[in-house]
Formats: sequence, structure tokens, C-alpha cells
Amino acid sequence: MTLLSPGREVVVAGVGLHPFGRFRDKDLATLARDAVVAALGDCGVPWKDIQAAWFGHVYYHGMSVGETALAPLGLTGIPIINVENACSSGSTAFWQAYWSIASGLYDLALAFGAEKVPSGPVTVTAADSPDRYIGGDHMMAGYALRAQRYLAETGAPLAALGQVAVKARQNAALNPYAHRKDTYTLEEVLNSRLVADPLTLFQCCPTSEGAAAAVLCARECLGQYRLDGRRAVRVAAAALTSGRYNGKGSDHSAFSPYRTEPAALQAYEMAGLGPEDVDLVQVHDAATIGELQQLEALHLLPVGEAWRASLEGRTALAGDIPCNTDGGLLAMGHPFGATGIRMVHETVTQLRGEAGPRQVPDARAGVAQCSGAGDVTTVIILAK
Repeated sequence: MTLLSPGREVVVAGVGLHPFGRFRDKDLATLARDAVVAALGDCGVPWKDIQAAWFGHVYYHGMSVGETALAPLGLTGIPIINVENACSSGSTAFWQAYWSIASGLYDLALAFGAEKVPSGPVTVTAADSPDRYIGGDHMMAGYALRAQRYLAETGAPLAALGQVAVKARQNAALNPYAHRKDTYTLEEVLNSRLVADPLTLFQCCPTSEGAAAAVLCARECLGQYRLDGRRAVRVAAAALTSGRYNGKGSDHSAFSPYRTEPAALQAYEMAGLGPEDVDLVQVHDAATIGELQQLEALHLLPVGEAWRASLEGRTALAGDIPCNTDGGLLAMGHPFGATGIRMVHETVTQLRGEAGPRQVPDARAGVAQCSGAGDVTTVIILAK
């Protein structure tokens, strides 16, 4: 496959985050706007200088929600594009903003995302889909099938899955933006209510509300907009893929758990970096098994070996592969449109050395991986 070649270097100049949780008194547009204002303030860019914006969201809150969110900042006539790409909606918005600048179409752009996910099990199919009646629509059922197969094929103990959740909560306890900051012991995780065997409640991400935003700029234009190049973080790669035909069912997670690999290989080639250069990683851990298999799909660990890394503490903040340093989906929660950009926010914060008590020492390169229904996967590599 021929990779797209960026015409110029792009950096993340500013990031902003609205806390994740439940906010009954705020509508979606307000959550989104708060994150945008924070991102603009982070880099000192006035709203009038933004040339285009991409907004990621999944659930319906009216037409043109991106325009609704940004209108109070001022009607400037810029293109505002609303993006729906399942759980990768936010990271797809980021991908589009990145390539709009890398190709020379714009110099300064905004990617933002927000969601107010309803409580209860998440459905991903149409209302008349047979999957709704045979259990195939339940996301945690799919993850449970993946977990059962992984445990059987690798000999991993249940404790390896549970430790992923323990670590996530420990990281989130250091993060004021997280939805779930309370910590649990391994025993408490494994003994929490069963959701889909072998996954227990604390091994499944909470449905949440929240928003995230990022301001992207061409490196050559930082001076023009009086931006601080010392805090700018380079976008080394931005890859987006979807699934390929699989006779067993390409979009069934139990049969194709490593579908992140093609996007990862594209991203590494584009960045001129390899897994050995990665200092920290954010992955799509809607359930504990997701973290293990995404780490393997990213070639950060051999297939079938991530469970050992979990038990050995290698994925903790002090380990050699710090993973989901802000708590990940398991503790941050998963407002679909915001999650991918939240990963960018955390990676940028780490690479700037601004993560406080959860700071990874001397971090120079980080990966943000987000995937969703439809075999959609984004892999973004950020570097100092």
C-alpha cells in the first residue's frame, strides 16, 4: 500500500479537556466548547485565527452539533465538519485536521470531540439488526469472547486481566479529569459483578460524558501565530484504516482481535520510528482484554505475552511500557467522540513533561491507538 506523504510538518500547539464523568446540567455543546476554549487558551490562539474545525461525535444531539458548539465563540465562516466514525470519531477528526495542514490546505486547524453516552449497555447496530436478538450487539459480549479465547490460547490467568483494571485505577487516582478515581485491589476487581464471563464490572469501561480538543498548526507557521515552539509536539504519524474481508466475520472482535496491526505498521513507517522507540502508549481499553491485545497488535509486546507484562508491572507508570497513563477508558470513561482526542491530550501532556504525579520520565515518543465498530482504527504517533 502506498502511504500518503505529508508535505510539511504538523504539530499539536494546544490541548484542552473537559473532565469526564456525568454532567446532567450541561448539554453536549457546552462540554465541547469548554474543551475548545481550554485548548485555545493552552496555546494562546484566538478563535478568529482558526481556519477549519472537525468535530467528532456519535450520538444524535441535533444536526450540525459542531456548529452549535462553536457559534458562541463567533461566526467566522470557516468550514466546520461533523465526523462520526464509531469509537474512533474523535481521532478521525484529528486525522482529518492533520492531513488538511500536512497537505497545505490550512495552516491552523481545530479537532475536537464530545459525547453524552446514555447509561446502560452500548448498542452499535441498527434497531432491526438480528445481532440485537442473538447477543452479537453487546460490546462487552464481544470482548468476553476475545478474553475467553486469549485465556485459552495463552494460558493466562484471570489475574492478568484484573491487573489491567487495578493499574488503570491507580493512574486515574492521579488524574483530576478521570471519571473513576477510586482504586481497587485485584481481589475486588475479580469479585465485582459479572458482566460477560470472564469480564467483571470493574473490567469494563463506564459510559461517560466529556470533551477534548486539540489545536494543530504547521511547524513553519508557529512564528506567524506567535506560538511557543518549545511546547509544540510533533505529529510524527497519523494513520486510519478499516477492515478487510475475513470469511469468519471481519468485524467480529472474537475472530479479528489484532486488526490494529495494519494501521500501526503504516504509522511506524510514516514516523520513521519503531516499537522500540515508544516511551508510552494510550490504547483502546474498553475492557481489560482490549489493552493486552492492542499492545500486542502495536508490536510493543509479542502476541500472547502482554498478560505477563501486566502481571510484572511493565505497563505501570514505572514500567518500561507505560500504558494508559491517565487511566484509559477503564477509568477515564468512554465518551466516544472525545476519547481519541483525550488520548492525544494525555500524550502531549506527557511529552511536554506536564503530567505531574503520573509523569513518565524522559518521554520523547508516544502512541495513541483508538478503534471502533466497522474495523475502524486510528494510530497517532506524537514525538518531541
